[in-house]
Amino acid sequence: MSYQPPTVNLPIPAERIDGQTMTFRPARDGIDSEVAGVIQVVERANGVSVNASYVLGQDPPQSHVYWFDQPEIDALARSLMKEKRRILIVDDDRESTHLVKILVEKAGHYLVQEVNEAAKAHQSARNFRPDVILLDIMMPEMDGADVATQIEADPELHTTPIIFLTALVTMPEAKHGLRIEGHRSLAKPINIPELITQIEESLPRAT
Repeated sequence: MSYQPPTVNLPIPAERIDGQTMTFRPARDGIDSEVAGVIQVVERANGVSVNASYVLGQDPPQSHVYWFDQPEIDALARSLMKEKRRILIVDDDRESTHLVKILVEKAGHYLVQEVNEAAKAHQSARNFRPDVILLDIMMPEMDGADVATQIEADPELHTTPIIFLTALVTMPEAKHGLRIEGHRSLAKPINIPELITQIEESLPRAT
């Protein structure tokens, strides 16, 4: 007999949860730690089911699908009802960008979107409306300074705080408040607690 995913009632509109990246604990899969996955709402003849895909391991990575029951959906909905701060990270290094996304979302009430092509950063920012933008400086085709110039010239985005992520400065320089073109900077490799501090200190400018 094939597995029948649980049918659930959504306490919030489907569009508020469908496509959201969330951290959760897939207990029924025997996993006692949090993982990150993208939520999918599936309409069925007898109602709605909700799942999330997540990946375990690295060699090779194994993709899993987890179906949520009603108490889990209620908990996810409660979490989403609290407004999350939107963070856009622009960096051509896909692996490090995704790792930062996972760690930042686990560290606080943030929703992080990744962009790995500098040329798409401006439009992504217009669509996502981030509270803070994390911007790598050295990228192929278009560097972070050019992206920052585009964002500053956009009347709808020009007040959005930018934090430059770069290996061009030392950690002591960044800790002493070194600014690049007037923006905060953070040295690579990124220290997540320091990044969270920088984000929180930037947020009042974004409200």
